[in-house]
Amino acid sequence: MNNTHPLLSRASGETLIDQIVRSLAARIDDKLLRGGARMPSIRQCAASLGVSCATVVASYDKLVARDYLESRRGAGFFVRERSPLNAPAPAPGLSPAAQPMDVVWLIRNMFRQAPMIPAPGSGMLPAEWLDGELVARALRDVSRQPGNLLLGYGAPQGFLPLRQQLQLKLAGLEIACPPEQIVTTAGVMQALDLVAREFARPGDCIFVDDPAYWLMFGAFAAMGVQVIGIPRLGDGPDIDVLAQLAAVHRPKLYVINSVLHNPSSTSLSAAKAFQVLRLAEQHDFLIVEDDIYCDMHPGGAVQPATRLAALDQLRRVIYLGGFSKSLAANLRVGFIATSPERAQRLADRKMLATLTTSDIGERVVYKILSQGLYRKHAERLRARLDKVRDATYRRIEQAGLRFEPPPAGMFVWADAGCDTNVLAEKALAEGLVLGPGSLFSPRQLPSTFMRLNLATVQDERVWAFFGQQLA
Repeated sequence: MNNTHPLLSRASGETLIDQIVRSLAARIDDKLLRGGARMPSIRQCAASLGVSCATVVASYDKLVARDYLESRRGAGFFVRERSPLNAPAPAPGLSPAAQPMDVVWLIRNMFRQAPMIPAPGSGMLPAEWLDGELVARALRDVSRQPGNLLLGYGAPQGFLPLRQQLQLKLAGLEIACPPEQIVTTAGVMQALDLVAREFARPGDCIFVDDPAYWLMFGAFAAMGVQVIGIPRLGDGPDIDVLAQLAAVHRPKLYVINSVLHNPSSTSLSAAKAFQVLRLAEQHDFLIVEDDIYCDMHPGGAVQPATRLAALDQLRRVIYLGGFSKSLAANLRVGFIATSPERAQRLADRKMLATLTTSDIGERVVYKILSQGLYRKHAERLRARLDKVRDATYRRIEQAGLRFEPPPAGMFVWADAGCDTNVLAEKALAEGLVLGPGSLFSPRQLPSTFMRLNLATVQDERVWAFFGQQLA
């Protein structure tokens, strides 16, 4: 093969096998590939890296010999659990705090509260872009209600007036869903967790977009399910790959962003949507449509948005939404819209996990929705993103990054032309948090891509860093 992965070089003087071994060993040492994780199959790895299967076999065998991987007959290769006996010794004089970046370190820095540091790879809008006073007013309104209303657990399926408001919101998206088919959750992440635990079992397969939201990979893997990525193109998934893998793996679920995909801000075309639904019917899997960025898309005739739940009307699609990205992450209010039978099953599972969600948070969101304030807030957010969009795209181009500029949303999926894990390590040393592309793939292999947030790249320190590193 001649089309090798851009991070491999046939002219480096180092064999392809040694390059692959060095790269994968580093990711295991840095805990970017966790103990127990299943490695891509020989064929998958060879295709992704553009090398022969024999090269991958030799690379995996070397990693087994060095105690990084273990081979399980009939199951494939797995990352060996790293104990103090086989873990690499730290460099002399290097404290544990100074060890190379890993996923946990990155998450910790993305969510740090003080001191705040610029996070151009963040998945959240800065606090100054949101409306804290809007939330505070609604919270004060809720606090003036009789105290006994705030002391109980609340309803297991969720605060009914909020679910009635969500019915209206969904109707505006052409999704017919009465309140009894809606279950509130502590954000979309809990919604994903509940759905996966209810409809998949250890050993089952879940499909995700590749790239996609990285936090769910670990959550699903911890349940003992196999997570397989479907390549995401500009108008949706690669249908040919989806069809081939669905026939082989018979997935239970396919988690997909139809509108404003994270991390590329691309949206599903109508043609792809019909093909995805056809394959779900043919291979009998459920579609989990994560629409957390719903309100950052303008919709309408100029930028129409195709939602699988609107086409399917919740027969085979489980629709997820929430307000953490657009209103306030601290409220942790999300929801699931699905068929009546599945809604009851998910409400029962929610009770077993947490009894109920926060009635106070749900009442706050209800106040904001019912007073008509949320729609205007979402319009202001979209306008502010649009205001910085063109100028930010120009700066990204000037920095030497390659990308397809999406017309809406808050993210850009940019190609830096180099290993963005290495770039992220350098950025951390400069007090910046990037979102390297390896985190957004269930395979977690080296990537030249990274996620940029239009709102959080406005700090001049970000552009100074890119100027130094990518010039």
